[in-house]
Amino acid sequence: MFFASDNAGPAHPSITEAMIRANEGFAMPYGNDEIMTRVRARLREIFEAPDAVVHLVATGTAANSLALATLSQPWQQVFCTPVAHINEDECNAPEFYMGAGKLCPVGDSDKIDPALLAAAMGGSPDITVHSAQPGPLSITQATEKGRIYTCAEIADLASIASRAGQPTHLDGARFANALVALGCTPAEMTWRAGVDAVSFGGTKNGCVGVEAVIFFDPEKAWEFELRRKRGAHLFSKHRYLSAQMEAYLADDLWLDLARRSNARMGLLAEGLRALGASFLQEPQANILFASLPRAMHRRLQEAGAVYYLDGSVEGPDDTMLQARFVCDWSLPEEEITRFLNIAAG
Repeated sequence: MFFASDNAGPAHPSITEAMIRANEGFAMPYGNDEIMTRVRARLREIFEAPDAVVHLVATGTAANSLALATLSQPWQQVFCTPVAHINEDECNAPEFYMGAGKLCPVGDSDKIDPALLAAAMGGSPDITVHSAQPGPLSITQATEKGRIYTCAEIADLASIASRAGQPTHLDGARFANALVALGCTPAEMTWRAGVDAVSFGGTKNGCVGVEAVIFFDPEKAWEFELRRKRGAHLFSKHRYLSAQMEAYLADDLWLDLARRSNARMGLLAEGLRALGASFLQEPQANILFASLPRAMHRRLQEAGAVYYLDGSVEGPDDTMLQARFVCDWSLPEEEITRFLNIAAG
């Protein structure tokens, strides 16, 4: 009964088997392997972007930080939400790779309000040579609270950034979960909505450790390559990254795994709702924030359930405590049923 994180789940067997196959013989290093050539072509096909620049890194932090460094200047600030992964969970890596550029949180939600963004990016007489200058917009899809921007919402935000002369980056650590929930195409959720670069996640959705950084403007290709090398994220034995991504994309495995984790969350949400849980917001992908009575949390944790709880199981039984639940693609339905039975008491 593990609901702490989709980072904690196993890699899909197809991914590990692909890495084993890639371990045979010799392959050119530093991204010049034949598998990467196929991966690049496949991602361009998936995104309907024949000129897109495609590179691989091993972590989401590297993908986000290097992408934003490529899109910005050190004297600029990146606009994001207060709970954005780049703001809360990457130990100032974006600022480090950006050459000490700033992050500028907008509003107090996991989704950016267009009016607040327009005000923040619109400039003012107070912005002088002494001030941090406006820079890129970065949005997270799905958000850290499990919500999803519609394609229209993305287009609205990206247009605000564009009018300010700035690009838009999409942190897609859970890109596939958002995509299958919306039922749209990757192109519709990215460049057709005005997104300039995307961190396309694989690690949380069944890979060992690989993320793609995709720029829809080929002029950014060389700069990203230099930043990746200088930032110590260019793998010499790159074929093991390529092999993961190729297997992830093959036969739409990436979509199938996202559908599984989203469906598991749907079952969990339905069961918790029947038990009287209150939700921070209606779950849309594979993340859920729910408040349950402390007594229920105590039973669950004593039975071995693992998830993040805001508070202690010690105290009055009827106090409502919020928790975060994340469903991984590999989570058996039987474990969800067991969890709900224990919660019911």
